[in-house]
Amino acid sequence: MIKRYPALKICRASLFDMVDVICEGFRGGGKLITCGNGGSAADAMHIVGELMKSFRLPRKIDACRPEFIKRAQELFPADVEYFKANLQGALPAVSLVGETSLLTAFANDVTPTLVFAQQIFGLGRHGDVLLAISTSGNSDNVLFAVEVAKIIGLKVVAMTGRRGGRLRHLSDVAVCVPADMSHTIQEFHLPIYHMLCLAAENEFFGE
Repeated sequence: MIKRYPALKICRASLFDMVDVICEGFRGGGKLITCGNGGSAADAMHIVGELMKSFRLPRKIDACRPEFIKRAQELFPADVEYFKANLQGALPAVSLVGETSLLTAFANDVTPTLVFAQQIFGLGRHGDVLLAISTSGNSDNVLFAVEVAKIIGLKVVAMTGRRGGRLRHLSDVAVCVPADMSHTIQEFHLPIYHMLCLAAENEFFGE
C-alpha cells in the first residue's frame, strides 16, 4: 500500500499498530465497531462489508465456527451442503451509522451528540474495538462514542487527518494521514481500511 501511496510512509508504525489492535480484538472473541459522519459514515459501513464476508480469500466456515457443520448435521441435515457451499467465514463487525430508527429517535428525543455513544453503551463488550473515523478529529458524536468506549474498557483506533484533533489524543492508536481537506483525507482513508481488511482476512483465513 505504501508503495502505491508513498505519502503514507509516515503512518507506517501506526498502521501496524492499528492492525495489531484489531486482530487482537478478533482473536479474543471481540468485534469491530465502526462510526463516522458523512463520507466517513459510508467508510464505516464499507469496512463492515469487507469484514463480514469474503474480501479476497476464500473463507471456510469451519475456520471461525468449527462446531457449526456438526450442529447443522444434527438439526438441519437437508441444508448442510447448501450452508457449506454458500456461507462464508466472517470477522464480526458492526457499524453504528445504519440504524436509522434508533439514530433519529435518539437525536430527536434526547440529543444528537450521543447517538453513537448510546449504541456503544448498549453494544460494547470487553474485547471489542471501536474504529472511529473523523477527518477533523473533532466530531462531537464520534468523540463521545470514544469516551464511552474507553469508560467501558474498549480499545479505540482512529483514522483522521494530519492534525488529528482531540480524537488523536483519546485513541489508543491514531492513523493521522498527511492531508488537511476532508476529501483528500478520505482519499487516503480508503486504501488504509482496504489494507486493514486484507491484513485481518489473511491473519484468520490465510493458508
